[in-house]
Amino acid sequence: MTSTLSRRSLLGAALAAGVVLVAEATPISAFAAAGDVTLTAGGISLLASPGGRLAIRDAGGVTRSVGSKFQVKDSVAGVLTSTGGTPTLSALADGTPAIRMDYTFDAAAGSTVVTGWFSVSTSHARLEWRITGPSTLLPDGFLFSRAIQAPTAPDDYIAITEWVRDAGGGIPYEDTVGVAHTSTWSSSLHGLFLLERSRQSWTNATWVHAPGVVDPAGGWTSRADFFFSETRPSATAAIGRGRELGIELTTNSDFNLYESAGAPMALTALVANGGAAKSVELELWMRSFDGVLLASTTVTGSVTAAGTWQHTFNLTAPASGIALAEVVVRSGDDEAFARTNFAVLPTYDYQAGTDSMFGIANYPWLQRPSADAVLDLWQRAGISLVRIAYDGGPGLPPSAFDARGMRHNIELQPSLTVPDAEAAAWAADKLAVAAGAGAGYFEVGNELNRPFNTGDAAQAYLDKVMRPVFNRRAVTGDTVKLMNNGLAGMDKPWVENFIAAGGWDLIDAFAYHPGRGNFTPDYIPPGDDWGTGSTGAYWNFYGGLKQLKALMAQHGEKEIWLTEAYAATKPNSWWHDTYRHAAENVLLTLALAKAEGIRCVCWYQFHDSVLGMPQIADPDNVEYHFGLMNRDLSPKPSLLAYATAARVLDQAVFGGHLTFADPLTSGLWFDTPDGPAVVLWNRADGYILNTAGQRTDWHFPAPEVWVDPWPTKTPLTVSASSAVRELDAIGQARMLPVTNGNATLTLDGAPRIYYGLIPHASGAGTHTLAGCRPGRRYRS
Repeated sequence: MTSTLSRRSLLGAALAAGVVLVAEATPISAFAAAGDVTLTAGGISLLASPGGRLAIRDAGGVTRSVGSKFQVKDSVAGVLTSTGGTPTLSALADGTPAIRMDYTFDAAAGSTVVTGWFSVSTSHARLEWRITGPSTLLPDGFLFSRAIQAPTAPDDYIAITEWVRDAGGGIPYEDTVGVAHTSTWSSSLHGLFLLERSRQSWTNATWVHAPGVVDPAGGWTSRADFFFSETRPSATAAIGRGRELGIELTTNSDFNLYESAGAPMALTALVANGGAAKSVELELWMRSFDGVLLASTTVTGSVTAAGTWQHTFNLTAPASGIALAEVVVRSGDDEAFARTNFAVLPTYDYQAGTDSMFGIANYPWLQRPSADAVLDLWQRAGISLVRIAYDGGPGLPPSAFDARGMRHNIELQPSLTVPDAEAAAWAADKLAVAAGAGAGYFEVGNELNRPFNTGDAAQAYLDKVMRPVFNRRAVTGDTVKLMNNGLAGMDKPWVENFIAAGGWDLIDAFAYHPGRGNFTPDYIPPGDDWGTGSTGAYWNFYGGLKQLKALMAQHGEKEIWLTEAYAATKPNSWWHDTYRHAAENVLLTLALAKAEGIRCVCWYQFHDSVLGMPQIADPDNVEYHFGLMNRDLSPKPSLLAYATAARVLDQAVFGGHLTFADPLTSGLWFDTPDGPAVVLWNRADGYILNTAGQRTDWHFPAPEVWVDPWPTKTPLTVSASSAVRELDAIGQARMLPVTNGNATLTLDGAPRIYYGLIPHASGAGTHTLAGCRPGRRYRS
């Protein structure tokens, strides 16, 4: 990805140089006596004591954070924790008074040396640890201790992000400029440790993950800045950089979702200023999924030096679908911007119950703003099953889903290389976990078919995992059903070898993950030699599913579970979906799955984020971009596409594939309580996505979501009842005129759903629509 200069580097430079300003500078005083060393500036003081103790105190001298240890990790010696420390009054290279802390370690640390350097400015402490030692030290494993004293709310982990415009062209995206571990002591006193990087999963009430970076002078340096603040973490970080404007957007509704058209939407922009007092201009635009300008306004204001200013835009929810908003703040040559999405998603009374096909692949590990709010949204979108739930596991316990009538399964990961006795013990232990969780299905492992498309791992999987679990179930009599490990891609050689070795009779259901590159979901690659490389044709949806159905026709039917299905939206990447294509592909994937009798599709995943670093924007990591929701918890168009499919197909019964004189036109017919629902699309523009524009390496200048990516339009006139209702991929409805019993549809590569058409058998086991008359194609 080619990007503009991110302010990420500026934060790193600011932390390194200590040029962090939160208010007008105040004098710094230093004092050393009886082994203790004290540094004081306006609003803050540090007290260092023998033994390595470092206390951070507020303006009233009350200790708010205290720690005494530093921890390093060595690939040979393991985890090494300091055993003490000696503070002395010293100074930084520029003469700023500083505390030097020389940590002690036991003999196992060998040549490892850790020295702390701590300094203060107004309401701010700069903490730095310099580490030297053997090359076996692992700088990503460095941590410092701290204990927050008497907080009034739980600590939090907040990503500090910024939006950037891609210098290579395409859509803007978020990047992370820092991570804040935040604390609260009162409504007016907050604090945060700000680091350039830090994993939440490696941070707890005692330790903060503080990865080291290479020091040009030798060794590594870990850094953190602590601030007392009265404003939000994003604003504190922007001000702390001592330069540039920053902006953060918040709204008046969880997930930026609203029940109905016209609902009041409040969009609040918080502007932070790290420089001198200035006047600013705040510009808002908001567009629909189809590019209609829904709002456009500019306001002016002023923001004090090292201060904040906020303004609320009062908007109204669109008639349906999604609205995309951007707010830009400017002052002279300085500019910052942020984006977010709003959507209308009414509640819906789903009726399918345990017959529902709609699931989610991950436990709800990001429970913002609360676990209940997330589950409320899951059920509002139609999610009826979660792939993984067990007591003591990640996410929520099974009881949370039982209370809502949601089904839950389990997936646990084994090893293929352990001795037989250990394999048998694992099978007994994990089958007991699955049964204890009340799981309907036990998916025994995840993506254990490497190397892909060779079949090499099938025998080891059968011997070490599947047969021991099957045999153990025969002994216990547990009723949990068994699935094979969810294969990465539809790995035909693996399946053939698994069947040949007797595995087919050991499973109740077949699981795989139909990974998909820049192919439409209905694409079936030619031939059988599908490459498994990073851009190989192996990564398709429908071709692999057809392969599996052919194998089942030969060896016996099994339930099919797609335990991870995808529509990744890595920005400006030709191999991945644009936001608009993702919505279309979510709908078509689910419609094809329903047509093919798939038992359940577990979508991977709900939120954009990576487990262990929630909401840390990472534009270059594809794993970050699989969610139905954006990093800021606002909806992607994909969420509405999922909900649209769940509502249309809730009680649907597949009637058949539709055929047409034009071989590029495809259709699916479902009978529903609302009458026939017909999904139609046309492939005049092909099955390969993101082919337009200048592609450089992985970079593709993705169009904005409201840009129609399908230039070729194919009219189709069909017989119709008194009214024809068309739904697009995100559920936006429009009525099509019917004249003399006919309606004219305009088809392209985007799947659309139609009510009011008349599907019927056309002979020879095929189906079509009554009164089909194709029109002349044209390019828009």
